[in-house]
Amino acid sequence: MYLGLDLGTSGLKGVLIDEVGVIAGSASAPLKVMRPNDGWSEQDPNDWIAAAEKVLDSLCAKYQSEMQALCGIGLSGQMHGATAMDADGKAIRPCILWNDTRSFAEAAELDAIAKFRAISGNIVFAGFTAPKLLWMQRHEPANFDRVHRILLPKDVLRLWLTGEAISDFSDASGTSWLDVKKRDWSDDLLAATGMNRGQMPALVEGNAIGGQLRDKLAARWNIPRQIPVAGGGG
Repeated sequence: MYLGLDLGTSGLKGVLIDEVGVIAGSASAPLKVMRPNDGWSEQDPNDWIAAAEKVLDSLCAKYQSEMQALCGIGLSGQMHGATAMDADGKAIRPCILWNDTRSFAEAAELDAIAKFRAISGNIVFAGFTAPKLLWMQRHEPANFDRVHRILLPKDVLRLWLTGEAISDFSDASGTSWLDVKKRDWSDDLLAATGMNRGQMPALVEGNAIGGQLRDKLAARWNIPRQIPVAGGGG
C-alpha cells in the first residue's frame, strides 16, 4: 500500500493506492490563504503540518489495515513557494506562495540578466522563488539575514516527515536557481540573489528515496517504521 500526499493551495489531500494503482481510501484538510496586501499571497507552514496531521489521523481511523500495510509515501504540491527556515528548522515568516506578485520588479531585474534564462532554461517570473528572496533581502533584511535554508512547500512536509532537507528536480526547476543542464544548483544564480548552495536542500530524482519516515511519527500512527518517502514532484 502506498500513500500520496498532495499539498495544494486550498487544501492537503492524502490518497491510499494499492500495488496495481487502485485507490483504497482518501482524506483531505482545507487550507486558507492570507492576503495582507494587494498582490500578496501567503500561508503559514505550520498550517501545512496541522493539515497533514488531520489527514493522517483520518486515514488511520478509517483505513487502519491499509495504513499498517504502508510501504511508501509520495509527495507532490504547489510549486515555487519560498519557505524561509531558520537554523532550528522553524519558518521565519509565512511562505510567499506561487501566486504572489510582490516581486514583479525583482523578477524583471533578474530576467534581464542573460545568464538566468541561459542557465535555468526559464523566464524569471514573479511567481518563482528566486525573485521572492531578492525581495526579502531588500524589504525584510532582518528576516533575510536569518535564512538558514529555503524549502519548497511539499519539502516542508518532507522535513517534518523525515527530518531531511531534500527536494526534487521538478520543484527545483521552478526556483530560477537550477542549472538544468548540470542538474544541480547554480552558484552563479544563487549568488545573484544573495544566496548560496548551503542554504538549499539536497536534490534527488522524483522516483528516488528522499528520506525515511521518522520513528516518532510511525509510532504515533502505528504504521511501519522507516517507510521511504519518494523525492516526489512539484
